[in-house]
Amino acid sequence: MASNSTGGNTGGPLAGGDLLTLASLSGDTIDRLLETALAMKRDYGPYARVLAGHSAILLFEKPSLRTRISFEVGIAKLGGHAIYMDHSAQRLGERESVTDYGRNLERWVGLIVARVFRHSVVAELAAASRVPVINALCDLYHPCQALADYLTLREKFGSVKGLRIAYVGDGNNVCHSLMHGAAILGAHLVAITPKGREPSAEVARECESLAHASGRGGGFTITNDPEHVQGADAVYTDVWVSMGEAAHSATERKKFLKYQVNEALMAKAGPRAVFMHCLPAKRGQEVVDGVIDSAASVVYDQAENRMHAQNALLAMMFPGGR
Repeated sequence: MASNSTGGNTGGPLAGGDLLTLASLSGDTIDRLLETALAMKRDYGPYARVLAGHSAILLFEKPSLRTRISFEVGIAKLGGHAIYMDHSAQRLGERESVTDYGRNLERWVGLIVARVFRHSVVAELAAASRVPVINALCDLYHPCQALADYLTLREKFGSVKGLRIAYVGDGNNVCHSLMHGAAILGAHLVAITPKGREPSAEVARECESLAHASGRGGGFTITNDPEHVQGADAVYTDVWVSMGEAAHSATERKKFLKYQVNEALMAKAGPRAVFMHCLPAKRGQEVVDGVIDSAASVVYDQAENRMHAQNALLAMMFPGGR
């Protein structure tokens, strides 16, 4: 790793490690990461050599706008070099084993960023590689998105602790990572989903343990009733069908109709509530134009903050670079 130090060390528990899920991080570590992201957002000058001499490989099985560009631009801002590999036509593990792939990559690059269909793939990469691996999205988790989301909430409200976040729609990977973050940071996540689309019971059990270990008063509620948006500081939604999933049947789609985030639902949340979406959005489905384009919407702040949160993560993974 580069050792061109020009200031304080930003390392710690993440130095040389992986990020596959937010459940692996402590509240203090995430606090430190968010502080670093805010400092970077003000001035990247002190961080310009964090990745000097390092190359990163971006392995993407799924298409991307925000994830690809935020990593490519962000890595360049830190003095590193990003290489993009499109695996949409040939999944990881098809041409050669994921383990062999990872063991080859570690000989050339200092970082692997993987956006994949199955969590088992990114976990196998991490197990096989001696270089850090970042989960840039899988079927179970989206930790980088959640870091950006909590950075955005920190900016808007000054603190994450005590916030009430209503997640409305499909209990998917984004919902899981938001639940992890709430449990660790002391927020309360209300997952409001159609019956049969609730978040994973295993993730829920994990979040109970995380909240207890954190001691910050965080937690979660799982419900099928949209009325539970009441009192929310943020209303969050995502597409009803994630990339790579089979389209819902007409019957299944009907289940989601009452979970659309429209002006009436936002009004129930309260006057200070912000609207959040990880994007891309299906306008007219999970959210209407009048909400996503309103003054309450922070969706583009979230998109920008992907880069700052990810760069703070990289600074903590490569602490010798400053």
